[in-house]
Amino acid sequence: MNFNHLVKQSKEEYRSLFEDQTPLILVGSATCGNSAGATALESALKEELEKNDIEYKIISVGCIGLCYAEPIVAVFKKDKPAIFYGNVTPEIAAELVNSYILTDDPLPEYALGTMGEEIIDGIPLLFDIPVLKPQVRQILRNCGFIDPKNIRHYLALDGYQGLVKALAMEPSDIIQKIKKSGLRGRGGAGFPTWLKWQLCQESDEEVKYVICNADEGDPGAFMNRSLLESDPHSIMEGLLIAAYTIGAKRGFIYCRAEYPLALDILKHALKEMRNHGILGENILNSGFNFDIEIKEGAGAFVCGEETALIASIEGRRGMPRTRPPFPTTSGLWGKPTVINNVETMASAALIMQRSPEEFAEHGLGESRGTKTFSLVGKVKRTGLIEVPLGTTLGEVIYDIGGGISDGKDFKAVQIGGPSGGCLPMDFLDTPIDYNSLTMAGAIMGSGGMVIMDQGTCMVDVARYFLEFTQNESCGKCVPCRLGTKQMLDVLTDITGGKGRNKDVELLQGLAEGIKAGSLCGLGQTAPNPVLTTIKFFKEEYQAHINDKTCPSFLCKDFIAYQVIPEKCQGCMLCLKSCPAGAVSGFKKQLHTIDPDKCVKCGTCIELCAGKYNAIECIQKRDLEGKN
Repeated sequence: MNFNHLVKQSKEEYRSLFEDQTPLILVGSATCGNSAGATALESALKEELEKNDIEYKIISVGCIGLCYAEPIVAVFKKDKPAIFYGNVTPEIAAELVNSYILTDDPLPEYALGTMGEEIIDGIPLLFDIPVLKPQVRQILRNCGFIDPKNIRHYLALDGYQGLVKALAMEPSDIIQKIKKSGLRGRGGAGFPTWLKWQLCQESDEEVKYVICNADEGDPGAFMNRSLLESDPHSIMEGLLIAAYTIGAKRGFIYCRAEYPLALDILKHALKEMRNHGILGENILNSGFNFDIEIKEGAGAFVCGEETALIASIEGRRGMPRTRPPFPTTSGLWGKPTVINNVETMASAALIMQRSPEEFAEHGLGESRGTKTFSLVGKVKRTGLIEVPLGTTLGEVIYDIGGGISDGKDFKAVQIGGPSGGCLPMDFLDTPIDYNSLTMAGAIMGSGGMVIMDQGTCMVDVARYFLEFTQNESCGKCVPCRLGTKQMLDVLTDITGGKGRNKDVELLQGLAEGIKAGSLCGLGQTAPNPVLTTIKFFKEEYQAHINDKTCPSFLCKDFIAYQVIPEKCQGCMLCLKSCPAGAVSGFKKQLHTIDPDKCVKCGTCIELCAGKYNAIECIQKRDLEGKN
């Protein structure tokens, strides 16, 4: 089929989905939606619709970003506003069929927002709700609105038009467009995308490669996974544009095996592309030949580093090498190679579809465009967000995230993954851009953002992230292999009540040595969480070392549980539930907790809380002082 005719047909088919008489129901079925119960509610919808003999269309779509409200269902009816519902259970799904679909009752108590010109009392416009209003959805524009397994949906929304434009241009002109947009790598380093492409394009080598880095390994990060699961063709289009620009005929997507849904969708996307002449020989009758392979990574965090990733694709152990030469000169199998991450590829496609000027409208200084982030931790509205670079941390946490959950106060934000830094309250006005975050002691990273409240022990946070990077160290260079182990041992001693007066100074010295001597970015940035927590929360280190207390009551070696005599009712709930047999007492008599047996699991406090509140957590030294 002629490509232009395919696009026209796709637009007509997509438009008819929303305009004909048959109700259309979108079910968020990315990993977040499925884990929240999307499969069960979709079955309940079908059962209720068929029971009422209603003709219907149900489409599984990706993640719209409101992970706190999953599973999400959107109902489209002809001549009626589309309504998005959140936290939908199978019971609510059945109720939706019997109300809005059958009787036009919109059930505002379950609604998140509505789309359309008609306003419904009690339901705000979807993109006016607090979590979405401050966002600028460019990379995520299709997420939650298209079937990721139907290429025609992507084509209907101007998909692959950027590729069509690129195939009619000289590679140097494409590079100038990318340069004009100000796009920098979204994988963390922020290297100018145009320069990477130009260095590779100028090489005289006949064989070149392009790689999409989808090896997202930061704890709490899911930006790339969500985009892969929701809008895979936006990434494929960027990959094709990059390949054409540099003169590559073969490309790879390196995606970790822990992303089974993303991999399934990617494989389906490649099959559709080949079927429609968008991949393989003579792409869109342009004379451009290019094919893509998927390489499944085994989950090594270090393989997010370019040279380690290349080694893994080549079948070798994923370990970084010294640079130069850089991959643009000598990369995959010694040939010039461009490596960009998932979001960078999607951004390149967007720039070519629209214009570099439109992309550069958003941003701050040398940080142009928008950036996706996974917002997780102690925040009310967790999820996937997209904001213009230059948006402040406070705007993200309070305007979009809704502030700290459970009525607690903000303490810190960890940005940039395990290689990032922990920034306290004083930095809430910091713009989220490459330079500002680096000056503050953090990094942009790929976009993970973990929010912490006052109940978080910052020393333990530093230990947690360092444990992660130490476990993920490939072991090739001594500073990273042994230095991170030494730092972890010191932090473990501090959180275990064995801290010494010179430990903070020792940590700082080790950190500087590791940063200066490590071979790759993993080791060079691994000390960041430790250095920033020492800088901004030094009093917590001192409390652990000098006072033998954990101000947050989290480090188990510093705390103890005790029964409050005047509140205990002798209900025996704590005694029956204690896994260590640490609670003793008789019915309707005062209970006691043996500190030597207690494992501080918290079960007794959880069961007693809200009922008698007769068990409290105290500093262990206070209990020892009483005894």
